[in-house]
Amino acid sequence: MNANETRLYSDLEVNELINEISEAALEAIEQAAGEAAKAAVLASLEREAAALREAQRWRIEAEIKQQVIKETKKAGTKNAVIAGLFCFLGGLAVGVGGTIAICK
Repeated sequence: MNANETRLYSDLEVNELINEISEAALEAIEQAAGEAAKAAVLASLEREAAALREAQRWRIEAEIKQQVIKETKKAGTKNAVIAGLFCFLGGLAVGVGGTIAICK
């Protein structure tokens, strides 16, 4: 056969070629579906990892804020005790001083 001649295929050869092409197409489709499923799983894992990182960040922020609140309460209690002590001592000094001034 030379380049100018057309080859005629029998029905059996055509059917075999169609079957081969169909099998190759099915394999390609299955492979593509597998790759798509793999990509979907990886994307899902990435989203979950991002959500876990965000939750971890929120937990750390909450712990820091709780620590600040605890320290603020502690400082407030200390300041209240000091103010109460100064008020008591000031009142005592004024009372004693007034009593001494009246008694003279």
